[in-house]
Amino acid sequence: MKFIILVLITMNIQLNIYCQLSPFEKASGMESATYSEIVEWYKALEKGSKIISLRMMGETDAGYPLHLVMLSSDGKFDPIKWHEQKKVVLLINNGIHPGEPDGIDASMMLVRDIDNKKINLPPNVALAFIPVYNIGGALNRNSTTRVNQNGPKEYGFRGNSQNLDLNRDFTKNDSKESRSFAEIFHLLDPDIFIDNHVSDGADYQHTMTLITTQYDKLGNSLGDYLRDSFEPKIYTGMSDKGWEMIPYMSFESFDVEKGMPMFIESPRYSTGYAALFNTMGFMPETHMLKPYKERVRSAYDLMLTFIEEAGKNAGEIIKQRTLSKKQALIQTSFPLSWKTDTVKSKEITFKGYQKKFTKSEATGLQKMYFDKQQPFTTRLKFFNTYNPREIVQKPRAYIIPQGWHSVIDLMKLNGVKSLPFKKDTIIKVSGYRIDNYKSFTLPYEKHHKNYAVKVSITTEDKLFLKGDHLIMLDQPSNRYIIEMLEPTGDDSFFAWNFFDGILQQKEGYSDYRWEELAADELKKNPGLNQLLESKKATDPAFASNSSAILDFIYKNSTYYERAHMMYPVFRLEK
Repeated sequence: MKFIILVLITMNIQLNIYCQLSPFEKASGMESATYSEIVEWYKALEKGSKIISLRMMGETDAGYPLHLVMLSSDGKFDPIKWHEQKKVVLLINNGIHPGEPDGIDASMMLVRDIDNKKINLPPNVALAFIPVYNIGGALNRNSTTRVNQNGPKEYGFRGNSQNLDLNRDFTKNDSKESRSFAEIFHLLDPDIFIDNHVSDGADYQHTMTLITTQYDKLGNSLGDYLRDSFEPKIYTGMSDKGWEMIPYMSFESFDVEKGMPMFIESPRYSTGYAALFNTMGFMPETHMLKPYKERVRSAYDLMLTFIEEAGKNAGEIIKQRTLSKKQALIQTSFPLSWKTDTVKSKEITFKGYQKKFTKSEATGLQKMYFDKQQPFTTRLKFFNTYNPREIVQKPRAYIIPQGWHSVIDLMKLNGVKSLPFKKDTIIKVSGYRIDNYKSFTLPYEKHHKNYAVKVSITTEDKLFLKGDHLIMLDQPSNRYIIEMLEPTGDDSFFAWNFFDGILQQKEGYSDYRWEELAADELKKNPGLNQLLESKKATDPAFASNSSAILDFIYKNSTYYERAHMMYPVFRLEK
């Protein structure tokens, strides 16, 4: 009798799982799940499952824990073991912009369908889902802020609890979310990373578009494999499911005749960050104007396609990624910026709508619109090759004085190993003097970002103190280290204002006092006197400006503080 009751209870649990409908399904594809509904959904699935584990994985700015849903066909949830078992590890992120909830609802159904065996999870694939990344934004629900979007009825807000766009926070790490993400990412060491989004831009016939990590930027053998083998399989798999997918189209001003460049993501973005660690990254962008039900279904099918292709190609994916990691260890030159190759391109099929113009009822002036009564199909040039624009040579090591602890802490968070000096040490190093830079005049994600940075190189025997940090360039995080510590990098720590303290002069002088000292300095230093006279001869405005002359003498004298404009991270070249 007890056995029969146990069987009935088990059958009832399984029946509930089979029949469990998501809020999206209950609303016939018109609504998206709330944060509390999402968490309860996964808790319920975990209770009756042998292949699902739900974990709390770090803090968020909203005060709620970040969750991670892990799936493995053998019921084992240790990422180290996953890699030892030669499983391809997929990490899927949802709700970084909660107003774009397609991936949230699609993932809920996909996890359920895998658990109830409607969908096969290959034994050589392990999955991890972040159900909702931006919890603060998810709790800030409304029906108006995504003015360009067709459903659902309610959705979250783009900004998190600090009003940050979390897809700009993967290197500066201003949010607790991004710090928790770094811990998750390095715990999992994913082979493939997917970050689900919804587009905002031009109108066209396609439901799903895809940003793929730019192949040349990913680099090494993995970039070639992604371009030539793995990505084409994803497009074919989606086509077989009835979705004619294209690369992401970004803006209304997109010109069909001229073609379009591939989107290239810097490390501030999730997929750009993943590329620093030899992970193939993808950012699905469902089309904002398509019905919500259709968008969610395409997101479901795309994730399913990734799972299928990961299973079919597991051996080659792991082989290429392992090789790429080895290549990164011995790589000697690293590009910091890129430019589109306007000669090389491939053709893709684009299904759009004719662009037309008419009078605007809102402004009384001309407006552009896409005429859905005039669809068209054309072959489009797609510029998907990028060439390095700035290349730096890898040093043997970087040295960071311990006072810059915020940078050191973030590097540790991202798996960077450093060796503190055990005693005061004098070492010959090269360094950078910041000769020129520009800063955003308006705040951007809590910062006034530095850009157009120009540097000159210095060499000196420098005293480093006990506790300063030596970072060797013989570790898997080499690319991250270089991108973050070279001051001219697009998303370096210098770009994000971590080192702005050096840009402010701390000591100065009174003109009347410095006048006498300046005169003595010129007498003692004939070279400086000659430099001054040369400057006067070529710059009449300077020659007639006493304050400028005094400042010139000061900044070229022994009195001038050496730390001003001197980048505080040094390179050990040999």
